[in-house]
Amino acid sequence: MIDLRRLRYFLIVSDELHFGRAAARLHIAQPPLTRQISALEAELSFRLFDRSTRNVTLTSEGRYFLPYARAVLEQVDLTASITSKLAAGSAGHLAVGYASSIALSDIFSQTIQAFCSAYPDVQLTVEEGASSTQSSQLIEGRLDIGMSRMQPPAEDAEIQAICLDNEPLVAAIASDSPLARQEQVTLAELSAYPLIAFPTDYGSGLNEIIKALYRRQALTPLPAPKGKQITSIIALVAAGRGVAVVPQCTQTLVKRGVTYRPLAEPGATAPLLVLTRKRERSPLVKAFVEIIEQTLRAK
Repeated sequence: MIDLRRLRYFLIVSDELHFGRAAARLHIAQPPLTRQISALEAELSFRLFDRSTRNVTLTSEGRYFLPYARAVLEQVDLTASITSKLAAGSAGHLAVGYASSIALSDIFSQTIQAFCSAYPDVQLTVEEGASSTQSSQLIEGRLDIGMSRMQPPAEDAEIQAICLDNEPLVAAIASDSPLARQEQVTLAELSAYPLIAFPTDYGSGLNEIIKALYRRQALTPLPAPKGKQITSIIALVAAGRGVAVVPQCTQTLVKRGVTYRPLAEPGATAPLLVLTRKRERSPLVKAFVEIIEQTLRAK
């Protein structure tokens, strides 16, 4: 294996084309530098420099070899840098799962932006999915963080949930509906219309919250078409297929034919939960959660 120190000496001499100046830059005497270059040439089995009493020039082999030597040392330096960043917890990979509606919130985009600015050497992966799947993905190591609307099941003792915020729920109504002319609507008024939601077997935390709200008012939702994404739910509202109850951040989806109205019922909110493994030691996970908290405090 080529001695990396000798490669560095070679680069300095090739820059200076003068052994005396190169030795001065390296803070060594000239004779040891000359010996190291000769040893490198012997190791490579070809000459790197033509030397005379007046000039030092690269041989054709030396010129050809130079960019490869430089690339090797740059890669070594990069590896050393990444190694130190990994050890310090400022590089690596972070996988974040999120429920469909959470991606529409300012908190989500601002957190991603702030985290990527603070940790440019982290490979960040974001994955949309149902809230109900996040606990198992965390346990299996496929996710490092979950952003959910649903508390993890009691049997998932390895998972902890931190409630960072409670977001008001609003009604999404077809703009030609009489309800769209009101300042706010009640669940009783909404219950006269089919309720568009996620599929029953999708595992949506938002679905569970809405069901509990209807039950609390002794109401039964009328059946309606289902959508697997918040965007498709809003599209179905625009198509006149029913109404929807969605987090306030959904109002960023400005869709012709859809009007959003506040719910009159107090306590009609959806939580923003951050899920992590209880024994999580990754500094990147801790940093991501801290950035979410800072973003919320700045609201």
